Amino acid sequence: MPTASDRHILIVVENLPVPLDRRVWLEATTLVREGYEVSVISPMGRGWDAAFEVIEGVNIYRHPAPPEAHSGALAYAREYGSAMRHWFRLARKIWQRHPFQVIQGCNPPDLIFLLALWYRPRGVRYMFDHHDVCPELFEAKFGKRGLLYGVMRVWERLSFATASVSIATNGSFRDIAIRRGKMQPRDVFVVRSAPNTERFLPASGDQSYRKGAATVMGYVGVIGQQEGMDLLVAAADHLIRQLGRRDVHFVIIGFGPTRDEVIQHVADLGLETYFTFTGALYDDDLLAAMNTIDIGLAPDPKNPMNDISTMNKVMEYMTLEKPVVQFDLTEGRVSAGSAAVYAQNNDPQDFARQINMLIGDYAMRQQMGRAGRKRVLDDLSWAHSEPQLLAAYARIFAKQKDTVSSASRKRARAR
Repeated sequence: MPTASDRHILIVVENLPVPLDRRVWLEATTLVREGYEVSVISPMGRGWDAAFEVIEGVNIYRHPAPPEAHSGALAYAREYGSAMRHWFRLARKIWQRHPFQVIQGCNPPDLIFLLALWYRPRGVRYMFDHHDVCPELFEAKFGKRGLLYGVMRVWERLSFATASVSIATNGSFRDIAIRRGKMQPRDVFVVRSAPNTERFLPASGDQSYRKGAATVMGYVGVIGQQEGMDLLVAAADHLIRQLGRRDVHFVIIGFGPTRDEVIQHVADLGLETYFTFTGALYDDDLLAAMNTIDIGLAPDPKNPMNDISTMNKVMEYMTLEKPVVQFDLTEGRVSAGSAAVYAQNNDPQDFARQINMLIGDYAMRQQMGRAGRKRVLDDLSWAHSEPQLLAAYARIFAKQKDTVSSASRKRARAR
């Protein structure tokens, strides 16, 4: 078996600091436990500002976070251009300390393949960790196709073409890797994002978040353009004003580029007393807030991206035995099954009606919550994804060994 000295993996992630990116952190720590050496390049931010540190055996190299883009294509070009300079700088530093054999690129953006191509002549393989469907993400943000959408499709295709092996977050992403990415099915592994069930345990939570309300709804995640926060606020307005549910409170956990706009929207509707915006919470503070809520909300609207994406918040609600209200998304149903009720797509009034139904049926909420946690424990937890991640790495190192052996045979024949 190869030793740690020749099993060094470089993981590159652009849009979240590590270990805050929970999927990347589970991957990294799993690989360390299996004897791999793991180095990570990520941005600084959210309190993770050390340029270098070692946590649980993972070497983390951080760079200053580029300005977050949410206003147009030029802003994205600036963000990604800044990040790329740091990838190459830090990868060179890591290589000089100890060469790596695999680069795992965690999109977005679909540009990490450029770093992989730079190191390919040195025998380095590329593992594409497909977090988001970037062409559909671009469409969701800017609402149109055209030249730039075409560029995103090219980048996606080049990412798959560069990759020796790809890991997908769900079956829909696996289909894209095979159909659009032209990858061989045996080289694509489904590694689902899921909470650590040893950490995400149901508990009483911090009751101060309830603000005395009988029923508390919660949202956790990014507060951005495509997360449907405008639909959530509209649903809350309908629930309170039209359906007469005034003994309620909404706890919004997270950060993102449109957070201030959402807070202003709530104020404009005169709903400030019904909402608490906690900002970013981590570890025990996050669990204390999430365990307080009675109903988990996933207002992500149906669009080409969201329909095939697995929402981490849905998995987290289920793990904590929270019933879920969401729109009827393909992968949303795959994740939640009977642990959720499904509103008519992109209809905030029906979203409010589904919340209202659950408020009035405590027994149903309890049953859905138990079903959700059982579903995670039985089928969807990280324990079920670990073998797939390790199989993907066994595959990429086997392919690397075959390439080296083939090259050696060619040299022998030439002599």
